[in-house]
Amino acid sequence: MGRIVSAQTALRVTATRKSNTLPAMSDPQMHSHGEAPLSQVAHKKASASVRIALLVYVLLVIYSSGFPFSGWRDNGLLPWSYLVEQMPHYWTWFDLVVNVIGYVPLGALSVLALYPRVRGAWAVLITSALGILLAVTLEALQSYLPSRVPSNLDLMTNSLGVIIGALSGTLLYSPVLEKSWLRSLRRSWFSEQASRGLIVVALWPVAQIYPQPYLFGHGQLLPTVSGWLSSWFAVPVDLSQLLWQEIHFSVDHYRLLEVIITAFGMTGAVLTLLCQTRRAAPKVGLALMLMLTAIATKALAHAVLFAPDDAFSWLTPAAVSGLMVGIVMLAGLSFAPPAAQRRAATLSLLIALVLINLAPSNPYFLSTLQDWAQGKFLNFNGAAQFLSLCWPAFALWFLTHPTHLSTAKSG
Repeated sequence: MGRIVSAQTALRVTATRKSNTLPAMSDPQMHSHGEAPLSQVAHKKASASVRIALLVYVLLVIYSSGFPFSGWRDNGLLPWSYLVEQMPHYWTWFDLVVNVIGYVPLGALSVLALYPRVRGAWAVLITSALGILLAVTLEALQSYLPSRVPSNLDLMTNSLGVIIGALSGTLLYSPVLEKSWLRSLRRSWFSEQASRGLIVVALWPVAQIYPQPYLFGHGQLLPTVSGWLSSWFAVPVDLSQLLWQEIHFSVDHYRLLEVIITAFGMTGAVLTLLCQTRRAAPKVGLALMLMLTAIATKALAHAVLFAPDDAFSWLTPAAVSGLMVGIVMLAGLSFAPPAAQRRAATLSLLIALVLINLAPSNPYFLSTLQDWAQGKFLNFNGAAQFLSLCWPAFALWFLTHPTHLSTAKSG
């Protein structure tokens, strides 16, 4: 009899253990005794969008701090000597505020990128240490550039910006990562692979800040490479002139180039957005919002960098024709399958990229640059030029990413 009772007891214990391993869906109250609900666990995942944004912003900071990357020389001083020098006598409140604000997003994004592995005070400490180390290194790098002057005051303001950003980032856990309405909207309107792509698309209007020879003509590397070669060999080098020295370009040729580059540049950018959308997304509204934001950013940048009267000086008849052609192209591709939109976006960006690099220097654009005094906007213009040069590479990286192929096979 004792054996029978012990056997029954063993069965009860075994059944109890098995029941505890059943999925939580079988008992809605088990969340209070066991693990947290799946929704809470999902909210504590790392954000790929934040980490990609941090990487892009770090590259922006590095490029803007070293801009224009020409005239390198050794002044005979240690690169760290600025740390023990006296505070600069000449400074402006504008410079101080810009140096602080420029590093605030770096601190906030770093704290959010460490989530959920590192949070709270440790995240602030790690972010502050790494941000200050980056600022120290970039200031030391400027000692080798004749157009830049390393400053301990700049280091102090940059460090303050990192700390402010890090502290602000801890306050953004809930609205940005845990209870973000933007995440809900992204799941409703965009595909699962849209984290990288939305950051790339959001950078496109910002890339309009730097003056371009042709509207939406990003990725023009030949003038930059020509400048580097000229500085390296100590003789003027113009690669575009070498390519077209035997061909005479008329005004009509420049107009045709602007029409094509504008149309394909806009089509590629908008399709990069649309290929990430779901059926329920307001595709026309999103496309219009992206185009209007880019145009407004372009006008505002020209008004600030040149003069208020030059806000729409870039809107030439050829640019307007290119916008119209681009709209017609988008009208036929807006509701195509995502795979077709992705291929069309890749082809459009490649065509615009090849033409903008093979086209000769636009003399009308060069004449407008003579009135551009960069002055206090040197750091800002460096970051803007970096985006203008690299945005096509970012977009093509996203459009050709292997995740698209794996998604298509699984689907």
